[in-house]
Amino acid sequence: MKLLIIFNPRAAHGRSAKKLNEIKTAFERRDIDVEVKSTTCPGNGSKLVAEADLTAFDGLVAAGGDGTLFEVLNGLYAQPASHRIPVGILPIGTGNAFSRDLDIKTDGLNDAINIIKSANTRQIDVAKVEAADGDFYFLNVLHMGFSVAAGQAAQKLKFLGDVAYTLATLWQVLKLKHYPLEIEIDGQRLHQDVVFTTISNSRYTGTHFLIAPDASIDDGKLDVISLNKLKRLRVLKLFPTIYKGTHIEFEEVSCMQAKHISLLSPSGMLLGPDGEFCGHTPAKIKCLRKDLTVFC
Repeated sequence: MKLLIIFNPRAAHGRSAKKLNEIKTAFERRDIDVEVKSTTCPGNGSKLVAEADLTAFDGLVAAGGDGTLFEVLNGLYAQPASHRIPVGILPIGTGNAFSRDLDIKTDGLNDAINIIKSANTRQIDVAKVEAADGDFYFLNVLHMGFSVAAGQAAQKLKFLGDVAYTLATLWQVLKLKHYPLEIEIDGQRLHQDVVFTTISNSRYTGTHFLIAPDASIDDGKLDVISLNKLKRLRVLKLFPTIYKGTHIEFEEVSCMQAKHISLLSPSGMLLGPDGEFCGHTPAKIKCLRKDLTVFC
């Protein structure tokens, strides 16, 4: 087995850099040949993958957090479909949400490496976004509104580790805003006054938020979760329930599933895919069923 590893030394606020030698040694002990390419700046992961000769490898590994996986995915989809080799995950970032849907332990590096060594794979869904200012793909969750603002705040608090996302969310509650959303879900047009909307392929977001408890990464559908306008005190009551996914039981939360989604208005709103920030509304999102092969 020969693997190309895209390693993010800045993941987990730079703490991942210390794990590179451990990763190399662990693969060597398993007689796995690896080529490591370290990212140097945001977006570099996509470029490294897009320009690589993937025909020389048996697998592509994202070593970092959800943002690293996002870059690896988009670099892979810049390649011809025939060159899209299986993807593995070494979850060494701050937020490792997607790895949970593959039952990859975020505190067990050797377990993650053993999963890749097993060469067992499965096909999972990928979401494609055609935004007003460019196209991209995501595996986890696309945020809009409150959750984008919370994600931006969390970026500044990553040095605090897992608690960063929780603190950022609570801070945004103090500045609670809502906006009129026009959305089309599988041809059905809706108008809602919302605090946030998330479009989920997988269940988790951030570190431990079970944002879409009914989502599945291979059902050919995306879960649309919207929090409608409500009072600040009501948000504080709802917030703790996101850890267990019971927030969907609140009357202010709407849940739908769809293959095709259009975010029609307001225009110019920033989107937040997989812990990153890129693209603006209006945007079209579609689910590509079982379009990616991953090690599991």
